Amino acid sequence: MSMHSLILTGLLAVSSHVMAQKAEMTEAEVRKVDVAAGKLTLRHGEIKNLGMPPMTMVFQVKDPAYLTQVKAGDRVNFTADKIKGAYTVMSIEVIQ
Repeated sequence: MSMHSLILTGLLAVSSHVMAQKAEMTEAEVRKVDVAAGKLTLRHGEIKNLGMPPMTMVFQVKDPAYLTQVKAGDRVNFTADKIKGAYTVMSIEVIQ
């Protein structure tokens, strides 16, 4: 295998690992929906891609429509990332 192939293979492996880590859903309970502030308060499990232990905290939302899709008490799966210094919900779905 050439050096170029080895480097490409390594980059692809790292890239897939990072993508898998970022896409991993975390389970949570919605504690509060603040439409005016554009924020959700979630009591969540470990968020592996952020190295964050379980806790209750306030998140920004990537899409304000998320605020109309959930209500306090809902169990959800979500993904989060740190965007411009703010913890932000990147996707969310209610657990049926």
